[in-house]
Amino acid sequence: MRAVQEVLRQAVEQGAPGGLTRVDSDGVVYGTAVGLGDTAAGERMRIGNRFRVGSVTKTFSTVVLMQLVAEGRVDLDAPVGDHLPGLLPDGRVTVRHLLRHRSGLWDYTNDMFARTVPGFEAVRDEVFTMEELVKRSVAHGPTAEPGAAYQYSNTNFVVVGMIIEKVTGNPAAEEYRKRIIEPLDLRHTHYVHPGTTVPGRHSRGYLRPDEAGQPLVDSTEQTVSWGQTAGAMISNAADLNRFTSALLGGELLAPEQLAEMLATTPSDSTGKRFYGLGLRRYDLSCVSVYGHTGTVQGYYTYAFTTRDGSRSVASSANTSNNGTVNTTLGGTLEAAFCGTDRAAAVDRTPKTLREDIAPNVRTR
Repeated sequence: MRAVQEVLRQAVEQGAPGGLTRVDSDGVVYGTAVGLGDTAAGERMRIGNRFRVGSVTKTFSTVVLMQLVAEGRVDLDAPVGDHLPGLLPDGRVTVRHLLRHRSGLWDYTNDMFARTVPGFEAVRDEVFTMEELVKRSVAHGPTAEPGAAYQYSNTNFVVVGMIIEKVTGNPAAEEYRKRIIEPLDLRHTHYVHPGTTVPGRHSRGYLRPDEAGQPLVDSTEQTVSWGQTAGAMISNAADLNRFTSALLGGELLAPEQLAEMLATTPSDSTGKRFYGLGLRRYDLSCVSVYGHTGTVQGYYTYAFTTRDGSRSVASSANTSNNGTVNTTLGGTLEAAFCGTDRAAAVDRTPKTLREDIAPNVRTR
């Protein structure tokens, strides 16, 4: 944990107001927090703080969908049009393509957040329908043939949310609650869209502007309507560790559906990062871990666990649009799972060039 703390301190030196990491390992809990959770009030970061988890939401959405697969209500290899006729112009895009980020659907967040603060301020209080977000994507035309290439796109998981709501007849929030949140007793996990408030004690989020030297923007209150089932979940480190451990431990899915999620292919050229169905695999120096990263304005998140779910790690820093901090925060995984020191942990973490929002826009 000393190595983890050193990594978090480095992230603060690089511009994050604060950071935290919690490790749940075979029933033993370790945790550390550094810096501030609220700069205006001068409140220190706390391990139990809630925060916006961004694209970790995609794994929640995938679990719900895979339960529907197990129930025979969704076919992974059926066209999206079987559930949502006319939504997508290419009838060859399947449900599996969405979950693997191989649909060829343009990520509409590239346009929304090409400029960080103006883009955010334009949508922070907006409430979109999922159809509106998909229309922004298809207006660009496809980026690749369905199935041809891994291309991360939030559009995919907005469509996943639409399928969940169409098949069940319920809001996605209701399906998260009854299928995941209540069974696992995740008392600090919420899907409040279109509400703007983070419930309970939480870290405030701070967005770094594009222009060097400009002050951080408090981005805590927002609808995250631009993300919805791709990125609007709120949680804390304890609940995230419970969730990832339960998932890999077989508590949420039958073996067949879990195996589908775990079937990964490379997501970049590092040879250390892979993507399955709504699930990332990172090959660390000592072990492969499974989970997801998350970026939403003001927050970076890493939530990963071992294949058997016996050791889970969740880390958060309360800033975004700072690729250096994001890469450094990833070093908490090497430190927590492999016991390496700060320098080795960060050095062994592949450099982050693309993020979970606006993946085609470089952060500095």
